Amino acid sequence: MELSPVCTEECVIKSDRGHRKSKVSRDVEIDIEVLYKAVPQLAKVFRITDKIGEGTFSSVYLGEAQMRDGRREMFALKHLIPTSHPTRIAAELQCLTVAGGRENVMGVMYCFRKEDHVVIVMPYMEHQAIVDIIGSLSFEEVRLYIYHLLKALRHIHQFGIIHRDIKPNNFLYNRNTKTYALVDFGLAQGTADTQIELLKDLTGLRKVPRPVFGERNLNSCTPAPSTTKQAAIKTELVKPGRTEDPVSRRYSSASRGPLPVRTQSSSQKPQRSVHQSLTCNCHLTDRVCNICMSRKQQVAPRAGTPGFRAPEVLTKCPNQGTAIDVWSAGVILLSLLSGRYPFFKASDDLIALTQIMTIRGSRETIQAAKTFGKAVLCSRELPRQDLRTLCETLRGRRPSPDDEVTPLIEGSKDSPATMDHKIQGDSPTHRPTEGTFKKHKDGAGETPRPLSNRTRLLAHQDRSGCTKTSTHPAKQTSETDCMVQDDERGWDKVPDEAYDLLDRLLDLNPATRITAAQALQHPLFKDL
Repeated sequence: MELSPVCTEECVIKSDRGHRKSKVSRDVEIDIEVLYKAVPQLAKVFRITDKIGEGTFSSVYLGEAQMRDGRREMFALKHLIPTSHPTRIAAELQCLTVAGGRENVMGVMYCFRKEDHVVIVMPYMEHQAIVDIIGSLSFEEVRLYIYHLLKALRHIHQFGIIHRDIKPNNFLYNRNTKTYALVDFGLAQGTADTQIELLKDLTGLRKVPRPVFGERNLNSCTPAPSTTKQAAIKTELVKPGRTEDPVSRRYSSASRGPLPVRTQSSSQKPQRSVHQSLTCNCHLTDRVCNICMSRKQQVAPRAGTPGFRAPEVLTKCPNQGTAIDVWSAGVILLSLLSGRYPFFKASDDLIALTQIMTIRGSRETIQAAKTFGKAVLCSRELPRQDLRTLCETLRGRRPSPDDEVTPLIEGSKDSPATMDHKIQGDSPTHRPTEGTFKKHKDGAGETPRPLSNRTRLLAHQDRSGCTKTSTHPAKQTSETDCMVQDDERGWDKVPDEAYDLLDRLLDLNPATRITAAQALQHPLFKDL
């Protein structure tokens, strides 16, 4: 049973049972002492008993306070790292105070500040981690979970808040009390008409987005720290005209040689001297030429957790709205229906986009990207999967036909073949990345295709511990027991409406993707 009510990426969570049975480690005791010293007023109100979460941008502590009526109540104390931007901290607080406390959105109780140290105090909510209970969830529990998540999204979207980090760790679920809470607005942004004033101020905080979760942009034209000044002088940012075709830009000139300097500093005027005869010739190849590598870096929000980012985020679309939260909700539903968490696991954005293509189809992804001004190039056609077939196969409820299509769901490295693809926009700066694909059959791609050996293997490796697809005699009882348990949980009666909603949540085009408010009116929730 998890205790952490606010958990950022890479958060380390301990169980409630572990808290009560084991003593607090010396390292945690030191951290608590440091927190008391940094924010002395906390000692007057709270008895901090443990550190229940630690992430990139904050640490979460469990604190006990005595109320005026004599009751002792538990709270979650989120200590933000001192280097957090003041506007970012204030914006997170404003989101919690304006939209929190109702409609399944976590509220804020108090806030303490001492110099550059800020502690946000929120109600403490015990909850279960999805990864621990996904194998035992009934379909009705999944239906209610998604319904309440959509209620929370509808609520914050009404205020013009884009959460940007929707995932199970940030939507808490108490299985016993049937309560839910959306938490962690540390990455939130505002829509054009947001009611959260401080979110408007965040727009101009950064000219160039910083790397997310340690990812390094290999196409950045900024020299590495070890690069000499003389080598840096030879770097040139080539920016093509807006009217040129992003796939076949050509630059004409008389001779080749070192490129003149154009710095990225906003205080210096760029030099327009461009070497001629510079032609991009890496189109539809397995490499990236120096011209593409030297183009100006695309700037677009990329915050979020890998595996839950929408296609428009992965392709660096500059116009991102509340639809990115809806996509993340769709990924969660896909994970719950298939019994696989996490469903997508990729090392970079292009592998993540490739994984989406294996489910939604490459042709459909390319067409959707065109609607928001991006050109996605894929060297092989990937057929669209039928969502019911996919989920039931992964649950072991149906056998997987023997074909050669291999969806890249968990980013495995067991395939010798590769697939290369590029994304291009006004300034194509993405580096083609090798995914792991086996050779597949050519097809029209217009009709959902059956699943593959790779998918059947995933179904074999069930997280609940049941070997549903094994034919080994010693495991037949386990397989039967698991099927009976699944039937008791309603997985033999999943209605078509569930997969219809999933299809609409995972619409590749953000303009036509269903909204949270529309999703709540879906027939799947007619009795709610």
